[in-house]
Amino acid sequence: MNWMILFLAFALGTIIGSFLNVCIHRLPKDESIIAPSSHCPHCGTSIHFYDNVPLLSFILLRGKCRECKASISIRYPLVEFLMGGFSLILLHQYGISLLYITYLAFFASLTVISFIDISHKIIPDVISLSGIVAGLAISWFHPQISFKDSLIGVFLGGGTLYLVASGYHLVTKREGMGGGDVKLLAMIGAFIGWKGVLFTILCSSFLGALVGVVLVLSSSKADGKYAVPFGPFLSLGAIIYIFWGKALIGWYWALLMRGGV
Repeated sequence: MNWMILFLAFALGTIIGSFLNVCIHRLPKDESIIAPSSHCPHCGTSIHFYDNVPLLSFILLRGKCRECKASISIRYPLVEFLMGGFSLILLHQYGISLLYITYLAFFASLTVISFIDISHKIIPDVISLSGIVAGLAISWFHPQISFKDSLIGVFLGGGTLYLVASGYHLVTKREGMGGGDVKLLAMIGAFIGWKGVLFTILCSSFLGALVGVVLVLSSSKADGKYAVPFGPFLSLGAIIYIFWGKALIGWYWALLMRGGV
């Protein structure tokens, strides 16, 4: 593929990432993502267009506001770089197609959800619920999953986590998983179908348990308990499925057939 096209794909992703940073900052506060224009969260000064170039402005400004010199969170270039990378890989894998547009929008939603969940322990319904509707609608034109697969994915994803959360609450009398995670997995099911949901549950559970063990072992809390948002792990599981899911499933299945497990 032409290097210029790949560069433009990366640049487009960083521009999308710049907008996602606005969403991540404002949605938890119930603020408009349209107005006012981008401004420094510390001094309130509006950001000039030449200081709002994705990645480049952060580097040139050395991670500080031009006016008040307050530090700019590393989250801003990180989100821009992530979306640039996602756009680049998706274009290389699917070309300019419906799948490229669909998965880029899907990854953008997962990115916003993940960073908000990490910071605020919430998953905005405005993204997950609208994502369910969008995923179901797109499935009518999706070349890889049918509307039936998408619909089953919604109910399997949301239903599975709902049963797990209800069972945990029944046994421990504590809330272990919020309704946001339930709706997030339903949204994931709408975009990648029921097979993707099963992979996402297994992958995210493994990754979450792995990180949880590390945090518990390094925690200074007497009871060893540590609140870990599950949304980022669900998002990561879905992304892994889209990029490498079929290859990983094929590898594991071949391993089983050879008696390796």
